[in-house]
Amino acid sequence: MKAKNYSKKKYTNIIHFFTIFYLLLLLNACGDSSSGDANTHIDNTELSFRSIPLQSSIDRVQPMTGIVYWADNLTTLDDLGDNVQLEYAYVIYADVVNEKGMYDWTSIDSLLTNIEQRGHQAILRFRYTYPGKTQSSVPKYIETTPDYNSTIALVEGRNTYLPDWSFKGLEEFTLDFFSAFAKQYDNDPRIAFLQVGFGSYAEYHLYDGPVNLGQNFPSKAFQTDFLKHLHQEFKQLLWSFSIDAADHNYTPIAAAPDLQALNFGLFDDSFMHKMHSTSDDEYNRANWLFFGENRYKTNPAGGEFSYYSDYDQMNVLNPNQGSYGKSFEYFASLYHISYIIGNNQSSYQTPSRIKDAAMATGYKFKVEAFASSSVASKVVIKNIGIAPIYYDAYATVNGVRSSASLKGLLPNESKVFDVAIGGDNPILTIESDRLVPGQIIQFDANL
Repeated sequence: MKAKNYSKKKYTNIIHFFTIFYLLLLLNACGDSSSGDANTHIDNTELSFRSIPLQSSIDRVQPMTGIVYWADNLTTLDDLGDNVQLEYAYVIYADVVNEKGMYDWTSIDSLLTNIEQRGHQAILRFRYTYPGKTQSSVPKYIETTPDYNSTIALVEGRNTYLPDWSFKGLEEFTLDFFSAFAKQYDNDPRIAFLQVGFGSYAEYHLYDGPVNLGQNFPSKAFQTDFLKHLHQEFKQLLWSFSIDAADHNYTPIAAAPDLQALNFGLFDDSFMHKMHSTSDDEYNRANWLFFGENRYKTNPAGGEFSYYSDYDQMNVLNPNQGSYGKSFEYFASLYHISYIIGNNQSSYQTPSRIKDAAMATGYKFKVEAFASSSVASKVVIKNIGIAPIYYDAYATVNGVRSSASLKGLLPNESKVFDVAIGGDNPILTIESDRLVPGQIIQFDANL
């Protein structure tokens, strides 16, 4: 097996070499743009490409990646500045809807505007249940319906509000809500990722609490409808749920290959606890593996540092060894992590260490070759990160975008990008409509 892997890697390196070599042949000769996604209206027989010197370096955390802080942690967010690109917040359904069919997005828009003004993007998670909170999270019109019977029960030793999932009106509202939310925010660059789920913290469990599917937890039939509904409604905004959803006691996913095939990402909210990934049978790793090792290629992987102990939080970002002998960088690479919530890390780590850890997540681009003629440009870009970029981004020369997107360019892969403009002074940038003002997708280059 090792010999086979080595041969595959060697073959990949050879292909990569000839991709770069091919472009370099174009620099001083007429080109045949058979590689990459050439613009068909370019007459390559009239082109004479020349190499373009380019020096650039990635010196900040990239958009839609990194260590995530809660949106109300204002002092830390101010201190860290560009070292944070993502902010996290829970959203309660009752904050948006009180009367049936009436949506007031004011609270969400205010939250998103504040995050945007800091040059960051949001990760939002909608929840019904939070251990220790007893206030209703469902719309008032549902809570006051005589046939609706929510309960207060002990969850994790604390009185906790549990919705009544036997009430069909709650199921209908939940589906309608995400239809309305998708209509409002599917294309909004202020939101990077959406997290969904049921149970405690919307993490698909009621740990240390009463569990009754179809009563205080959604039935498997409704969960099936819910997941398919999200898959249908969201065309742009990427949505994720907890790896705990692999548990067949709570969800239908384990027994439904069609649900496993839906377009969703994953988050792990006990990342790097003491036993994490000690074997393929360990709970967290087994859940990651259940959903497939290739899911990261199309959907983001994220989570939150473990709160199992204070020791976990205090040491999780220790360079080289983490809390228990393996570094965050090791785990991030293993699971192709794009983001991780680390709201308390500024109490234990320096801004420099937080920045370094953040820059070890997600995508990272390197320009390996850049050539232009009078009317066209070619760029070879490699992803030297650990995950793809999950939204469209384009190699852009003097404001003109490439025909192909960087979206989905996998780690260690290179691709030739064709741009229908050249000239004497071509300026290369990477542009995306999924950014907020102040965000920049950088790249390394030494040409």
